[in-house]
Amino acid sequence: MTYTVQIKVMPLKELLDPQGKAIVGGLQNLGLSNVEDVRVGKNISLQINADSADQAKQIAEEASKKLLANPVMEYFEVSVN
Repeated sequence: MTYTVQIKVMPLKELLDPQGKAIVGGLQNLGLSNVEDVRVGKNISLQINADSADQAKQIAEEASKKLLANPVMEYFEVSVN
């Protein structure tokens, strides 16, 4: 069976997010001063052929650990749809 798996990769909360800071500055320049913080990450969608949703999640987690996320700077969350 084919499962759609979403992987959200975000910078670690302890690290600065220069892209997010630039967006906050841009929003403030546009008069949107209520936005206090922005974190920019990536959303990755995989189509995985697996025997079960659990197996699809395990495959996505392995892909995230090995390639899709940098554990030094990022964390990831996996959800199977």
